[in-house]
Amino acid sequence: MHIVITGASRGIGAALAARYRAEGHDVTGTARAGGGDLVALDVTRAEDFRRLAAHLDGRAVDLLICNAGIYADKGQSLDTGYPAAMWAETFATNVTGVFHAVQALLPHLRAAGAAKVAIISSQMASHTRAPGGSYIYRASKAAALNLGRNLAADLAPEGIAVGIYHPGWVRTDMGGGAADISVDEAAEGLIARFAALGPDSTGCFQTWDGRDHPY
Repeated sequence: MHIVITGASRGIGAALAARYRAEGHDVTGTARAGGGDLVALDVTRAEDFRRLAAHLDGRAVDLLICNAGIYADKGQSLDTGYPAAMWAETFATNVTGVFHAVQALLPHLRAAGAAKVAIISSQMASHTRAPGGSYIYRASKAAALNLGRNLAADLAPEGIAVGIYHPGWVRTDMGGGAADISVDEAAEGLIARFAALGPDSTGCFQTWDGRDHPY
């Protein structure tokens, strides 16, 4: 199986890449700066997606994992924070970057036959999780959830399944040291979710441990 993972330099993306490689799969990981076995991809730059598609040179992609994301507004003040540039950068990364990844690799997904797209969102995308704060991140992840649901509808006739996932509160640079689970626990759970994704579950919003999450 050929798997493309955006944002694979650290955290959940790196753990997913390592686990899939250990299982013998072919992994193309990306990172903003590239380097080593990672392909350079800034998900806010359309030209980088063209270069990624050229790098793949027509190869089929069985699973695209849209993992790259930022959480820039943690701790911002409602009175003085959340500048317009932060909104723009976050949406360009967490939403537009997801769409461009799917759009750029659509020929490669089609070439695989029953391909899958996994979008890493967050429970913070749900209307049931609204304690205030983190307005930009919450809004961007809600948009990514909506995007995934609509992609699922459009791609279902082509046999391409799309799932949206909450990876858990994970001990990463983004999640912090007080988070609930390790990156390895998150990766193990997500891999099981991706394996179960198919035509009957396309459009799902699920947690890393297999629970359906309210929209």
